[in-house]
Amino acid sequence: MTALPHTIPAMPTTRQPGCPFDPPKELVEARAHSPISRFPFPDGHQGWIVTGYDLARAILADSRFSSRKELMRHHPTIDYGDIEVPPAPPGEFLLMDEPQHSRYRRPLVGRFTVRRMRMLTERVEQITAEHLDAMEQAGPAADLVTAFAKPIPAVVICELLGVPYEDRGRFQENIDTFLGGEAGDEELLAAYAATQQYLAELVAAKRAHPTDDVLSDLTDGDLTDEELKGMALILLSAGFDTTANMLALGTFALLRNPEQLAALRADPGLTDQAVEELLRYLSVAKQFSRVALEDVELAGHTIEAGTTVILSLSTANRDPDRFPDPHTLDLRRKDGAHLAFSHGIHQCLGQQLARVELRVALPALLRRFPTLRLAVPAGEVALRPETADIYGVKSLPVTWDA
Repeated sequence: MTALPHTIPAMPTTRQPGCPFDPPKELVEARAHSPISRFPFPDGHQGWIVTGYDLARAILADSRFSSRKELMRHHPTIDYGDIEVPPAPPGEFLLMDEPQHSRYRRPLVGRFTVRRMRMLTERVEQITAEHLDAMEQAGPAADLVTAFAKPIPAVVICELLGVPYEDRGRFQENIDTFLGGEAGDEELLAAYAATQQYLAELVAAKRAHPTDDVLSDLTDGDLTDEELKGMALILLSAGFDTTANMLALGTFALLRNPEQLAALRADPGLTDQAVEELLRYLSVAKQFSRVALEDVELAGHTIEAGTTVILSLSTANRDPDRFPDPHTLDLRRKDGAHLAFSHGIHQCLGQQLARVELRVALPALLRRFPTLRLAVPAGEVALRPETADIYGVKSLPVTWDA
């Protein structure tokens, strides 16, 4: 006889006080009970939450589970009633299945290879040095988010896609608004509409006058302007927001773990391992959703066709069956097979770019400011709400010895 499934009655909206890097305790406790739990959505839909590593990884690679936007009519914290969700706009391939997904992703794959991203290292080093110079000249105190963590990935991704320098501030502000988890509906929709309008104008400009960037290259194919606009939105938002929050939250985590910080300062050869461990430990892209296209048996339970499954990647990346002592930040951890970049056909296209930026920017920051420290008590650091798509800090006041 199959045991009754564990139930998570509501999606946690806060983390434990004093534990800003740990997943909500309700999800950790659920994982200790079972890798999969029942979850009643606010609209009454009976879904599931997966908190175990092996199960989450398996679902991400299983074509019986869909990423299609129009099938995901359930939000973990909001009851939208009977609103019908439309399919993803053209080009927004993260919310599509095959073959549409590959139609948009395939033209990009060759532009985000490991080799090409490594060739960008020198430019990332230049951008990082420029922002560290500005921090030092304005110091000895700064908000690391606005002075360092946001502008570096914003400049990098905008240069890759050919966004003019003078437009980057507006783009960054709008992305912050509709991904930050705190804007009201009107403000969020206005920011999203402004971004869509700007990208439409940018695509038209690239088609008329191509320059040396990814978006201009894509205008040579058979993609429509609407498709290019959707692809640009995915690349700009994903390429900026996740890396920005990893840089800020990663620095915060290192400052709160002085032994690990000292180890990284003492051994620059530890950088690659350190980046992978920070990606695992922090899991800023906390969760994804999938919908079962048919009845699927998982861990002794039947996931019925049409059922939404939330994959808690932050908890899966802390699964003790996969990572020994998972709640400890250990920069010497050798197993980096985390799910921070997802898995399967939707594995993050820009993961190598993110790695280059993290491997360059974090060590450069620590070298430039050997006495870097928090300028406020750790408990006063402003965190993004748990409802944000990407977790992180809103501001990180730091100081150093001049």
